[in-house]
Amino acid sequence: MKILLVASEVVPFAKTGGLADVAGSLPHAVAELGHEVRVLMPLYRIVRQRATHLQPLAAEVSVAMAGRVYTGRIWQGELEGLPVYFLDAPEFFDRHGLYGNEHGDYADNALRFGFLCRAALAALKVLDYQPEVLHLNDWQTGLIPVLLRTELAEDPFYRGMATLLTIHNLGYQGLFPPAALAELGLDPALFSMHAMEYYGKISFLKGGIVFADLVSTVSETYCQEIQTPAHGHGFDGILRQRAGHLLGIVNGIDTRLWDPGHDSVLPAHYTATDPTGKGSNKRALQRGLGLTCDPDVPILAMVTRLATQKGLDLLEAAWSGLLDRHLQFVLLGSGEKIHEEFFTGQRGRHPGRVAICLGFDDALSRHIYAGSDLFLMPSHYEPCGLGQLIALRYGTIPVVRRTGGLADTVHDPLDNGEQANGFCFREPTGQALLAALDRALAHFGDTSAWRQMVRRAMSQDFSWRQSARRYLEVYQLARQVRNG
Repeated sequence: MKILLVASEVVPFAKTGGLADVAGSLPHAVAELGHEVRVLMPLYRIVRQRATHLQPLAAEVSVAMAGRVYTGRIWQGELEGLPVYFLDAPEFFDRHGLYGNEHGDYADNALRFGFLCRAALAALKVLDYQPEVLHLNDWQTGLIPVLLRTELAEDPFYRGMATLLTIHNLGYQGLFPPAALAELGLDPALFSMHAMEYYGKISFLKGGIVFADLVSTVSETYCQEIQTPAHGHGFDGILRQRAGHLLGIVNGIDTRLWDPGHDSVLPAHYTATDPTGKGSNKRALQRGLGLTCDPDVPILAMVTRLATQKGLDLLEAAWSGLLDRHLQFVLLGSGEKIHEEFFTGQRGRHPGRVAICLGFDDALSRHIYAGSDLFLMPSHYEPCGLGQLIALRYGTIPVVRRTGGLADTVHDPLDNGEQANGFCFREPTGQALLAALDRALAHFGDTSAWRQMVRRAMSQDFSWRQSARRYLEVYQLARQVRNG
């Protein structure tokens, strides 16, 4: 099968969130199953700085929007041996940020990503490349199904191309004033509740949801949650209308990048069959962060964006109770000012017990995953979650709120003793968080049971292989929906 994945960000070229991790890992996993996969993304300034061996192709694309013709150049690079096409349009993409700067989103994002969608389709003709499936991602690519099913519907070149739109976070919907329709050269009839209109604006994401052959999101539980008012961000009714063409697939992690048996930054390597090196990593983490060196004190860690969505308010509500427990606490992250100020205020107040590291450091994050005993993710919502999957891989037991991908990947002993790999709580309160933590600490005190849980966590397969097989089934289903 021939598949083109289109995304606004792809690891290792450009990243702001989990979308980039998926777009950088899934294509290789699908290709390993014997299929032809290519990737297309914008040529941002940061890509020019990071990517090497880019080759300009003898190909240009022209796109008419807002009474002007915009021209882009196509460059080709490589992602683990797979072709990557970069759309070069300096007017739109040669900027410091991907979507905005310190003042907010770029005012012309509708034109920028309208160009991406139109140019991606035009590039296929220029390259004489006809994928059977277009795998689209988030609002930035939402116009592609709209264009295919409206103005390009009778073009034989595109007629058989199936579309899958994956929603990585429903909170980002690509909302713009209605005047953007004319600027993008779109049919005014699309300003309809049955198409792209959303409460007096247009939504790229709604357009993609309405016109794509299939819609997916990044976990089965999140797929159900976004069809409810509590988690639907206003789109729950739209998604329920497409329920028969909506599904969830849990993300994987790149087990080559996240491997405690070979991670080059760790002082000691370890595996599920020989986890003894984890103790050495714990000692190194305690020494490095100024914590009391004691193997019998459990370390509870967070590596996270400091955002209310991530449950930082729940942690703050539980903070005094948490410090009453026999544990050490480590936090690495940055984000919203209110949470940064709270944790800045905790620095130095609990010597030997609490380490607060504001900012981000990849090497330190790996030390934390490897050296900690428990990993806290009290998210209010979590489409899939990456931290808990890495923590499991590194034998660090998650304590999570039961939502989204956390509910799909972390199994509590109270629910499933044979597959238990962590501890869950349901109510979004500090009290519920502490109750789950107490159960985890009690389990930690039972050395034999704890070792068994750690081995089970490390032995589970959260690689992209499993997810890639599921995506292939969905690609085939999308083709059936498109072509009958």
